[in-house]
Amino acid sequence: MIAEAYRKILLEIGEDPEREGLVKTPERAAEAIKYLTRGYQQDVEEVLNGAVYEEPYEDLVIVRDIEFYSLCEHHLLPFYGRCHVGYLPDGKIIGISKIARLVDVFTRRLQVQERMTVQIAHALEQALHPRGVAVVAEAHHLCMMSRGIEKQNSRVTTSEMRGVFRLTRPIREEFLNLLKLQLDR
Repeated sequence: MIAEAYRKILLEIGEDPEREGLVKTPERAAEAIKYLTRGYQQDVEEVLNGAVYEEPYEDLVIVRDIEFYSLCEHHLLPFYGRCHVGYLPDGKIIGISKIARLVDVFTRRLQVQERMTVQIAHALEQALHPRGVAVVAEAHHLCMMSRGIEKQNSRVTTSEMRGVFRLTRPIREEFLNLLKLQLDR
């Protein structure tokens, strides 16, 4: 059904879906859109898969530079960037790869960056009940870069601060300062 919709789109823009280079395009495009929106079929609890552990660790945990790819719900064009997630544990930690998987659950949907940022923070907060959660997302939006205003060098930054990150300025500043660090190799 999705493939047939893409076939109709090709006809509407004046293309011949029977042309050699386009014969398989509707099926490929249907598979691509299913892949790009697979977050709808993912459940947060299943993704976390029991990777929450009792641990007395009390200091800041940050997973930064998590690459993501999403689709703007307004134009169905990609936006992509990096997400930085931090939390202050309160007796529980999570397997760090699960944080990246959590980001994928929400980025692989039709989205606006603002909601996506909040959803990631909320899901981590619900899973861990930490003292605080912080999420910063930075992205390039093709809906702004390749059409409309056509500003190729623009970048959108969103943040969601919860718990002690919202209430305690030094903790929020520590998180934001750690995001600025460049690790030497």
